[in-house]
Amino acid sequence: MELKDKIKYDDNFLTPEEFVKVHDYCHRADYSYGEADDYGLPPTGMINQIQAREDIFGMFKQRLKEKIPELRGLSFYRMYVNIFAPGENPYFHQDGRGLTCLYYANCDWQLQDGGETQFYIDGNILGVPPVPNRLVVFDGMIQHRATSFRNKHRFSIAIKYGYEETPPE
Repeated sequence: MELKDKIKYDDNFLTPEEFVKVHDYCHRADYSYGEADDYGLPPTGMINQIQAREDIFGMFKQRLKEKIPELRGLSFYRMYVNIFAPGENPYFHQDGRGLTCLYYANCDWQLQDGGETQFYIDGNILGVPPVPNRLVVFDGMIQHRATSFRNKHRFSIAIKYGYEETPPE
C-alpha cells in the first residue's frame, strides 16, 4: 500500500503568525526527560506536556477541528512537544488505537538535515520530511519513530485522539 493511502499531511497548517507562536512556545517551554517508546525501552528525547490553559492548546484543537474531518468521532486525549537533540536515536513504536497528529515546529529544513518521521509499513521504512508548519495525520497503530536532525534540535508537537468506545492503549 502506498504511503499516501495510510498517512496524510497538510503543509502550511497554521497561519504564519500562529507558526511563530508555536515556534516560540517550543523554544521557551520547560522540558522533562522523555518517555520510553515501548515497554522495556529506555526513554529518549525530552517532552513538554501542553496544558489546556496554554494559547497554543486551543489554537491546535480549533484548527484540527476545522481542517481534519477524520478526527470526528474520536476523543482528544493528549498534546505535548517532543524535542530530540542531534544524534538521538528514538525507537519504533505504536501510539495505540486512534489517530496521531504530528506538527513540525522547526523554522527550516533541508534534505541533509535528516529529522524525518519514519513509518514501518508493509515491510518497508518510509519517511515523511519534517517540513516546517506541516501536520501529519496517521493511524496510531502504524509503527513509527522520529529521527533526529544532524546539527540542531528537532521540535514536534504530538496530538493524540482515541476511539470513544475504546480507550487508547
